[in-house]
Amino acid sequence: MRFTFDKDTMIKEISIAQEIISTKNMGSILSNILIIAQENKLTIKATDIKVNFETQVPVQITEEGTTTVYCDKFMGILNSLPSGEIEFNQEKKENEEQSINVIIKPVDKKIKFQMKSMSQEKFPEFYSAENVPYFEVSSKDIKEMIAQTSFAVSEDETRYFMNGVFFEKKGDNLNMVATDGRRLSFVSKSILAGISEFPSAIVHPKILNIILKHAPEEGNIFVAVVDKMIFFKFGNYKFGAALLEGQFPNYERVIPEHQAFNFQVYKADLVDALKRVALMVDKKAGRIFFNISDGVLKITSSQSDMGSADEEIPCQYQGDSYAIALNFRYIEEPLRGINSEKIAFEFTEEMKAVTMRPEPAEDYFHIIMPMQKE
Repeated sequence: MRFTFDKDTMIKEISIAQEIISTKNMGSILSNILIIAQENKLTIKATDIKVNFETQVPVQITEEGTTTVYCDKFMGILNSLPSGEIEFNQEKKENEEQSINVIIKPVDKKIKFQMKSMSQEKFPEFYSAENVPYFEVSSKDIKEMIAQTSFAVSEDETRYFMNGVFFEKKGDNLNMVATDGRRLSFVSKSILAGISEFPSAIVHPKILNIILKHAPEEGNIFVAVVDKMIFFKFGNYKFGAALLEGQFPNYERVIPEHQAFNFQVYKADLVDALKRVALMVDKKAGRIFFNISDGVLKITSSQSDMGSADEEIPCQYQGDSYAIALNFRYIEEPLRGINSEKIAFEFTEEMKAVTMRPEPAEDYFHIIMPMQKE
């Protein structure tokens, strides 16, 4: 097996494979990437069993073949080499049937690396995604929806059905919902007109965050939900991931039909105040207080051994005063994805759900359950 490739092109592909691979155990086949050199293209595959990745790279093949190499070591070698054409040459030792050497060297430099490879026979089979019913949607829309939800999934593995983002088709709308039982993030976009029904799914955030990072800003991507798997396809990339099993909670029951009060603040004011107050927030409890009164939102950290902090910012509100205890992280995380100049908070009572959304309202919002004030 022998081929040459462009170093910088290869690094881009291998870096994505590194994100997929979860084990750093050099003896595990799951720490390796599968390389198939055939018909003047190189197919690269990586998996952690739950998430699969496949891409193709143009190369010049002298001798076709297939092998696997340790991903991290291969990436380290590539990063150390100068830009330009690199030769990959696999040689099998005559007296050692299972010991295969790979030689990696620049075409025009006196540098040579030699590393072991492992047989491709133990590399896991991929579920074929060639004939699944893909539908085409805006890449920009899907990325916006992931950004509004993936951070809100539960990290409690005993509630595995909440460890992912819920996908569902409602008419022409794609809904995405995430919750950890104390907050909920919801987004709905009308992007499924003319698309056939597909089953609801709970999608692990690992695959979603990879799509968020690597899908193009413009154009469309292809998505399919079938046989307990979800697939994404764009450019020369193909991704697949096992869906999470279980019954996702009835999220519609959590969304308030009506809330009595509303106050609005400028996002820039809120971001700056939270940064300062956060310096004195107890990191374990994460509790801050929103003290709302006519024209003023006072943000206060919970009193701790280290001290406290508070800051007042102007807000659009008239009415009785309220004090609501909230988890700092549940405000700060959705705030990153809200692009409006103003943020609106809606509530009814101090211990009932708070809705956080852009002002004016858009196609997403976040529900936050208040904390006890103690």
